[in-house]
Amino acid sequence: MTDFNRTPEAQEVFKAKRKPKGPIKFNIQLNEEQKTAKSKILSNTVTILRGKAGSGKSLLAANVALDLLFSREIEKIIITRPTVVAGQDIGFLPGDVNEKLAPFTAPVYENMHRLYNKDKIEKCIADGEIEIVPVSFMRGRTFVDSFVIVDEAQNVTHEQMQMIVTRIGLRSKMIICGDDHQVDLRSKRESGFRFLYKSMRSIKKGIGITLLKNHRDPIVDDLIQVYEEASAQGIKLGSSGTSGKSKK
Repeated sequence: MTDFNRTPEAQEVFKAKRKPKGPIKFNIQLNEEQKTAKSKILSNTVTILRGKAGSGKSLLAANVALDLLFSREIEKIIITRPTVVAGQDIGFLPGDVNEKLAPFTAPVYENMHRLYNKDKIEKCIADGEIEIVPVSFMRGRTFVDSFVIVDEAQNVTHEQMQMIVTRIGLRSKMIICGDDHQVDLRSKRESGFRFLYKSMRSIKKGIGITLLKNHRDPIVDDLIQVYEEASAQGIKLGSSGTSGKSKK
C-alpha cells in the first residue's frame, strides 16, 4: 500500500488522482438562501451558523463538509457537539465513544444519508474520513486539512467554545451551528454561542450567518412564535412540563 503521508508532494499527487472532474451531485439541492450561505462559508475559516428549528443548519453544514471531502479539498470531517445529559457527561452511557455519541450525532448522519449514497457515507466513517469527537475529548488536538462541524452549539459553554475554536489548524474550516432559542444549560448566560456570533464582526476570515427559511411543516413557524410570545410575557416553562408566571 502506498504511503501518501510520506511527503507533502505525495499527498498532492493523491489528491490530484482522486479529485472528481465535475461538481458533486447531491440528492437534495440547496435553496437560494443556503447557496448564498454556502459561498460565504467556503470563503471563511470559521462560520457561526444561526437559525431556528427547521432552518436547515445541519443539512447545510453536512452539504459543505461532504462537498469538500469528496472534492479532496480536505482529508477529514470532524463532528462534535455538547454531550451532557441530565447533568452527566456521556461517560455514564454504555458502549464505546461512537455508541455513546450515536444519539447526539444522529441528526448530522441522517442529513448526510439524505444528501448522498448511504453506503459511501458509511465507508467514509469506517475509513476514518468522518470522525466523531466529543467536546470533552477535543482538548489538546489540532485539526489540519479538516472540516469541523460543531452541532447544537447553543449548549456549548464559554470555556468549551474557546477551547473548540482554538483547535482549528492549517487548511481547515469550522462551522458552528446553533439556535440561541434552544439553550438547555442551567443559565442562558453560560452559552458561548451568542457571544461568539456577535464577535465575528471583528474577526478576519470569520462570519456569522442567520438562516431564516423554515424547511419543515409551516406549522413549526407558528409553534415557535407561541413559545417566543410566552417567554416575552414572562411565562416560565419548567422541565417538568408545567408552566406558570415567573417569579420576580
